[in-house]
Amino acid sequence: NLLLQRGGLDSAKTLLQEEITKKLDLKQICSTSHVFNIADLGCSIGSNTFFAVQNIIEAVVSKYKSQGLPSLEFHVFFNDHIENDFHTLFKSLTPYRNYFAAGVPGNFYSRLFPKATMHFVHSSYALHWLSMVPNEVQDKNSPSWNKGRIFYESKEVKNVYAAQFDIDIGSFLDARAMEIVCGGFMAIILPSIRAGADPFKCRATAVLHLLGSSLLDIANMGLLDEAEVDSFNRPMYFTSPAELEAVIRRNGCFEVERLEQWAHPTSQVSAEQFALTVRSTKEGIIRGHFGSEIIDDLFNLFTKKVIDSGLFPDSGYLLPSELFVLLKRIDDNIER
Repeated sequence: NLLLQRGGLDSAKTLLQEEITKKLDLKQICSTSHVFNIADLGCSIGSNTFFAVQNIIEAVVSKYKSQGLPSLEFHVFFNDHIENDFHTLFKSLTPYRNYFAAGVPGNFYSRLFPKATMHFVHSSYALHWLSMVPNEVQDKNSPSWNKGRIFYESKEVKNVYAAQFDIDIGSFLDARAMEIVCGGFMAIILPSIRAGADPFKCRATAVLHLLGSSLLDIANMGLLDEAEVDSFNRPMYFTSPAELEAVIRRNGCFEVERLEQWAHPTSQVSAEQFALTVRSTKEGIIRGHFGSEIIDDLFNLFTKKVIDSGLFPDSGYLLPSELFVLLKRIDDNIER
């Protein structure tokens, strides 16, 4: 996952450099300050956040040098949930960096910074995580009750996930509209599906189905209660470009400066290797919800299902796409 994300950041680097060079007006947004504030939202603990930040700084430095402007100092704010291991994150910071660093714990679906203080906000591989599992999914009286599944596999359930994504992105944009200076930029990278694609024919959806069915098998063995499986819905949503653009238009505070979508590079990993990767990324969450006793049995079942599914190395299922959106804060004259 980290390597795939690094590939996405590599692809976005050129886009960022082009757009910053052409469109970022440093005279406007830094007219009263020699400090350029950057925030990375959903930074986690890996090195990718430092890579993303450095890409932005390099582009801004190139911009002010090319225009003969005074040099800027950079202040970078690394944000994630309060449960994030900021200690591990900051242990990885090089002492030779060209910016000042601070941690900002908190939920990025609400305000994090004072009004009009951010010049560039970045978020990669974080906004597909919803703020919550939609209530209807766990309501036995709802037509969207997701019994026996951990992700959306029907139109009814997908619709309530889509509605929650719409609410969350709206809240995210409202918060950033308050925090980003007029003329400031925001770059977002997130996994997505292509326009017109069947969301139920996406490999990521298929893999989560296999994991959910493995959990049901464990429940049928009497090793856990099926109600525990029903309560393990994953709060993720894979948007399309049109869905995201619709929320941005309704918000009215940002212009879309660039929107690009590209496919993941084809993975050559075997089914067994992929199952190990899923275990490494999901085991902690599953252990926290169900306990440790089922882990080995669960992933033995899951590995067999992945092998039998034919998903790897090649299949008719769609690979996830990367969606890159660069937004510019505009003056909407609305007090939020």
